[in-house]
Amino acid sequence: MEGVQRSRNGRVSESNGKPVPGAGRARQRAYAIGVMPDGDDLSELKELLRTAGVATVGELVQHRDQAHPNLYLGPGKVAELAEQLKATDANVVVTDDELSPRQERNLEKELGLPVIDRTTVILDIFAGHAGSAEGKLQVELAQLEYNLARMRGLWTHLERLGASAAQPGIGTRGPGETQIETDRRLARDRITALKRKLERVKATRAVMRAERERAHLPSVALVGYTNAGKSTLLNALTGATVGVRDRLFHTLDPSTRTTRLDGRTFLMTDTVGFIRKLPHQLVDAFGATLEETVRADLLLHVVDADVPEDELMAMTRAVEDVLEEIGVGQQTRMLVLNKADALTAERRRELSFRHPEAVLVSAVTGEGLDELRARIVADFERTLSDVELLVPYAAGDVLSELHDLAGDVEREDTPEGVRVSLRLPPVIAERFGRYALRPAAPLA
Repeated sequence: MEGVQRSRNGRVSESNGKPVPGAGRARQRAYAIGVMPDGDDLSELKELLRTAGVATVGELVQHRDQAHPNLYLGPGKVAELAEQLKATDANVVVTDDELSPRQERNLEKELGLPVIDRTTVILDIFAGHAGSAEGKLQVELAQLEYNLARMRGLWTHLERLGASAAQPGIGTRGPGETQIETDRRLARDRITALKRKLERVKATRAVMRAERERAHLPSVALVGYTNAGKSTLLNALTGATVGVRDRLFHTLDPSTRTTRLDGRTFLMTDTVGFIRKLPHQLVDAFGATLEETVRADLLLHVVDADVPEDELMAMTRAVEDVLEEIGVGQQTRMLVLNKADALTAERRRELSFRHPEAVLVSAVTGEGLDELRARIVADFERTLSDVELLVPYAAGDVLSELHDLAGDVEREDTPEGVRVSLRLPPVIAERFGRYALRPAAPLA
């Protein structure tokens, strides 16, 4: 069927301006454009638009090293785009890069249509997916900070999109609807108020984290490209029922669950997915959420193995870049290749050669999960110290806590008390130093 593309997972989407039969005419119809040195892949931008509820009715790519400083595309390419737009029913143009206010204004003037950039699309998706009070505060802060430089033309820009309270359009959720009459001063006041609220939320989160750190349960954070299957993997490892959907940025708020591995309790946290060109406003705004990544003992870098190798490497690099940006570039991590159930035997062999250190799993079928659990335990075991304690019989609560912390505990009843041999993280071993028979010895 001309104009209809079916992706690997069977979804049907629009392309080349031809609507899917029976789908009806989309309210917002985007013409996707991009600037890149080579290639013409706008698939991620189109997937972002699909997630935002916008149909893609055409696309255009210009090959150049850098975007034009005034128009994004070169003047000749803008004229070509204007002619192509006449042949479609597009009512918005979307760029694959973040635009400066000048580029946005000039391009809109030349094309006679609203122009939205990639950052606006991502912020809109986050606004629609934020569920917790904290997540909504973070998204609104990111939107306001991004729009502050564009405040002069923002409101007419939204009106041209045909946005309304009943039918908000892309880029109009959050502050676009609620503060359409405000000026820069009021926007700055709102930004200040949001930052104060987030600081209070951060303080509450710090108290909860301190309780967890007191018990020092080993923590594992799942990181990776958006839609790599992190939430499904969290459910498979912990038995949780975290919501899972086939859409970008479905998980914004961190979900932490416990699981028992080799007799020891672990904390596992599902974090927000990353993406190429993730707006810095979001990285900054979601600092509290990303702290779960910074403080984890181990990062599971979850990758969608059911993509071509060059795409897999590009996704991996995008995640590594964000991890560097938030200060966890040197954190211990383990590469987890997910969606093994969708791979051919040839692709499995290729992955085993290209990524010999990785764990191949399927969060859907359970393949490889036992190996992954064993690898997590082995990684944690390397950080433990051998400890011998003599605990008085009267300190039964201490013995109970030691069993919770260590899982496997060797004990011997003696006239003086219970002699226990176990392995603990060094920071926890220090808490029981008064019972120590000999200093803690880290594993070589």
